[in-house]
Formats: sequence, C-alpha cells, structure tokens
Amino acid sequence: MGRRLIGCLLGSLLLMWAGPAAMASAQDAEVVDRVAAVVNNDIILLSELEEKLAPYAEKIRQSGYSPEKEREMLYKVRTDVLDGLIDQKLTDQEVKKYGISISDQQIDMTLERVKESNFYTDEELREALKLQGLTLEAYRNRIREQLLRTELVNREVKSKIVITEEDIREYYEAHAEEYGEEEKYHLRNIIMRVPEYAAPEEIAAVEGKMASILAELKAGKPFAEAARQYSEALAAEGGDIGNFSLDALTPEIREPIRNLAPGEFTEVLETDLGFQIFYLEEILETGGRSLEDVKEEIQEALYQEAVNETFQTWLDRLRDRSHIKKVL
Repeated sequence: MGRRLIGCLLGSLLLMWAGPAAMASAQDAEVVDRVAAVVNNDIILLSELEEKLAPYAEKIRQSGYSPEKEREMLYKVRTDVLDGLIDQKLTDQEVKKYGISISDQQIDMTLERVKESNFYTDEELREALKLQGLTLEAYRNRIREQLLRTELVNREVKSKIVITEEDIREYYEAHAEEYGEEEKYHLRNIIMRVPEYAAPEEIAAVEGKMASILAELKAGKPFAEAARQYSEALAAEGGDIGNFSLDALTPEIREPIRNLAPGEFTEVLETDLGFQIFYLEEILETGGRSLEDVKEEIQEALYQEAVNETFQTWLDRLRDRSHIKKVL
C-alpha cells in the first residue's frame, strides 16, 4: 500500500429558459443548450461544462468566501474545467483519427497489477480508493485515459522513451524511505456520509450523531461493536478497513492517525466522504524491498512520468495547430 493511488476544478453555468409567456401557460420552460467552445469540427456544450462544474461550484459557495473571492475562484475553476474539456476533445479526436481503443480486459489487467504491487484484495482496493475520494468506476476511467495517452504518445513521438539502469538506481536511492522498512497502520473506522448538497442543518444532524457515537466510545464501548452498530461501510467487519502506510492517507486523516497509539481512536473528522472516526488496531513493521525487487515497478513509474510529460508537450503543440474558440 506504499504507492499513492493515481489524481478538476469548477465554475458556474447558465441555461436559457423559454420566455415568461411559456411559463405562464403552465408548460415546462424549454431548456436551450448552448455552445461553450468549438474544437476543430466538434463542439463542447454548456451542459457538459455544467456537469463538470456543478459539484465543485457548490462546494466553493458553501465555503464562506467573500463575494469577491468566490467570484474569483469560480471564474478560475470554470476556465480550468473548460480547458480540460478542450484537451479531452482534442485527445478524443486523435484517438478516433488513429482508431485507438482500450479494452476492458486491458483495464482489468492494469487493475490486477495495481492490486498485486500493493497487496490489495478487491475490497481493500475499493476502501483505499474511497479514502482518496474515488470510486472504482472513476479509477477505471483514469486508467483508460492513461492507457489511451500512452498509445497516443507512442504513435506521435518518434524517439522511443528509454529508461536506463542508472535512472532506476537514482530513483531508488532518492526514495530510500519508500522502499526501506515501513510502518503499516491497521485501521478501523466508523463513517456516516453526508448527502450531496446537504443543507447546513442536515450536516449538523450527521455531525451530532457522530458526536454521540464518540461519547459512547469514550465511555468504553468497544470500537468494533460501535462500527457494527452505526457505520455505513464495512459494518459487518467491525469497520476493519485494512493496513495503510501514512503516505497512502489524505492529509486530513494522516495527521490525526499519526498521533494515535494502538487501541486509541481519533475525534470526529470531517472528510470528503463524510464524518469519520478512526481506530488504530496495531502498527505493523514491514521489511524493506531491494532494488531488484522493485526494479520493474520503478521502471513503470518512470516510464509513465515520461509519458505524461511527453503527452503534455504533444498536447500543447496540437492545441497550437487546432482551431479552438471559446464562445463563453
């Protein structure tokens, strides 16, 4: 689990409704979609932009920023998301041009390699993804995009990417703490999720329930028993989510867990997944891995890094020779 799992922002959106007369007639107002950008012979619709922006924009609006700061952030993320959609459209056009496709079997094989290198079971992979705010479907889509990227780079870049033995050794030595002995934290958790776009009173109600559970734990209730009774994930397993290195956890979770001793639990933590309480079952010491053991893993990591850099360079050049017009 020592690997970090492979990781757009937002804005607002306008829909044009039919005029007042239509509304007055008790008929539903007609939604008219608009063009947000033209990319060569394709278009990006305003509705596509809205779909990407909506959840992030809502989060910004609920963050309590000043009106000026909120407008500034919404404008920036809206621009970032539109640029991302343009890049994706350019990529899709090139994929179609070359007839490239990635099969489900290729994605399955990549997932299996991820599980093998991190010693994950299927359930452990899903839980690890949850801690990163990802669903398995979203992660599969990221894998598909990465594989498509690799295929495009392989076709576009004439000089082959070469990873030398020296490159691998330098990487290994620079990441000695990652491949040496490592501590793994065996964790349990209790989680209560907050509905998407929940009102403040709904959020407060969930937080109140978690505070009551925390009080029961402090009064001596066994954590596994409380997890089976209250948790909305892995309740049957007493909230057992497996073993994690600290680096595999998000910062909001990592720091509170770092200070726990076995048998202790955190306060109620507000996370992207909802309100959570974590319990440290035990700390495990794992042996280090030799250069020979991780050589292929490092080679793949360096290759993907080179692919990403080369892809971005190729994409920038593709943008320069394409017809792109932002309408909004």
